[in-house]
Amino acid sequence: MRVRFNPNAKDELANFDRFIDSKEKINEILNKKENKDRKIYIEIGMGKGDFITSMAHLKPDGIYIGVELVESILALGIKKLKRFEKQNSVYLDNLYLMSFDAKDIADIFSYNVFEKIYLNFSDPWPKSRHEKRRLTYKGFLEEYKKVLKKDGIIEFKTDNRELFEYSLVSMQNFGVEFLNVYLDLHKTNVFNVVTEYEAKFSEKGPIYKLVAKVK
Repeated sequence: MRVRFNPNAKDELANFDRFIDSKEKINEILNKKENKDRKIYIEIGMGKGDFITSMAHLKPDGIYIGVELVESILALGIKKLKRFEKQNSVYLDNLYLMSFDAKDIADIFSYNVFEKIYLNFSDPWPKSRHEKRRLTYKGFLEEYKKVLKKDGIIEFKTDNRELFEYSLVSMQNFGVEFLNVYLDLHKTNVFNVVTEYEAKFSEKGPIYKLVAKVK
């Protein structure tokens, strides 16, 4: 996702009450007594946050964490979140935002924390030399397995056929159990939160999705 550089992004993140800038702070939140029995979900590469914001609103019993590496994009996500809350007269105290590289996820969170990891419209990194940057590369899958609970779930959604095929092979080789594979998600009746990107590009071709259990 290309976005204009925002020189004020760091300040905007720092001034947002649900932006968490350290592993100590996020683990302190997750370990609070009132959160012990709540299910925890994370989206890696949240973009402007349409998906994770909607999920936190629709399912308030869970705790949701949105991760975006690019701070300028995350700052846009915060603006959209504030607008969403104002329009819907809500305050999503079950949603937290962070900025870090996905490869570091197991260094930030305790093991066996998440019920589910969401990967929505990740950068396809189409060149072979960039394979290790794809969020469904085996190196990332190894890190996800550490922080997922036993039989935790990865939900992956994309409009890129090549990335989808690559992800199927990568996950199969990793030993996951596929629960569902959709070759044209919008022709099904399954529950689906449509992102801004998805709404724009679904008219140009099918949306692919897979749901996998990490054993």
